[in-house]
Amino acid sequence: MNDIEAGLDAVLDKAIADRKIVGGVLIVSLRGQRVYERAVGYADRETQRNAETGTIFRWASLTKPLIAALTLALTERRVIALEDPVTRFLPEFRPRTADGIAPEITVRHLVTHTAGLTYKLNETNLDGPYHRANVSDGMDQPGLSIEENLRRIASAPLLRMPGSGWGYSIATDVLGEYLARAAGTPLPALMRSLVTGPLGAIDSDFTVSDRSRLATAYADGKEEPVRMGAYHETPFGETTLAYAPDRMFNPDSYPSGGGGMSGTAGDFMRFLEAVRCGGAPILSKSSVDQLSTVKPGDFEVSIPGWKWALGWPVLVDPSRTGTPQTPGSWLWGGVYGNSWFVDPHRELSVVLLTNTAIAGMVGPLPDAVRDAIYRAL
Repeated sequence: MNDIEAGLDAVLDKAIADRKIVGGVLIVSLRGQRVYERAVGYADRETQRNAETGTIFRWASLTKPLIAALTLALTERRVIALEDPVTRFLPEFRPRTADGIAPEITVRHLVTHTAGLTYKLNETNLDGPYHRANVSDGMDQPGLSIEENLRRIASAPLLRMPGSGWGYSIATDVLGEYLARAAGTPLPALMRSLVTGPLGAIDSDFTVSDRSRLATAYADGKEEPVRMGAYHETPFGETTLAYAPDRMFNPDSYPSGGGGMSGTAGDFMRFLEAVRCGGAPILSKSSVDQLSTVKPGDFEVSIPGWKWALGWPVLVDPSRTGTPQTPGSWLWGGVYGNSWFVDPHRELSVVLLTNTAIAGMVGPLPDAVRDAIYRAL
């Protein structure tokens, strides 16, 4: 284990020294034991408030795995079924294809990103339909209601027929509202009741009660990360990400199932380890198998060699992407600067939360963390 500590210390120290991130927390669990846990840098650079292991970070798309688990928790309780049409509880949500067809979209389509929806962030053309409709990706436009965003989403044409292809999308925001209406409970309360509460993940929610524990949001800059203001745009590939870091504090902002939660690294690790170990106390083993097993017909995601199961991407061909992870591993990230992966064969779970977009999510830092761990195993 000393090799893991030395390797990861070197990686994190370099990221701070090179000013790639402002601050972060890394936790590694191996065979059920936390073998590494360290906070580095600043939660707030300008006031020199240090990052701590209990610092709260904006999770962004780390919200999605919890929504997938919540979906399966409700199927176990027979509140919903994966093959239910979305119109069962969202009768007004009837997006159409470009030629005017209104196909049936199911819960399964939403949770697997095969509904034919997209994200505004995916549009390289500012005249794209989601831009024209002013769809929120769930991290901007404080004060926007879910009813209005559903209307905007449904006004844009579907990219493809549901079930015919994969596309990362606003579908999880739609799913979050579907679950809330099905259960007759607001999404934050529903999440606390069935997922974060049973896990003891007490610092994970759609808002933050103690703002002094919340990390300030930063974005990649030329010389060093730049502090985000009330609204911030940062390049991401051929497109642009839009952020409103304090969106959660506007009581009229809808709780984004795709990117609205915040929490600690420890809380997210509790979730990953519960799922890796079979699901208790939130899910049955059969539900975990559904979330994490690739089946014939599942679609490859934007990372070569990975396919989306029910809850997240699963590695099917390491040679396609040059990773040391074992086939069957899971991973994803969040655009505020977070990444995670689980290698069930190795009994390994890793959570990296930073306050720097995009450096903490993809690129040299998360790759170096991953490689340092596998060199030591």
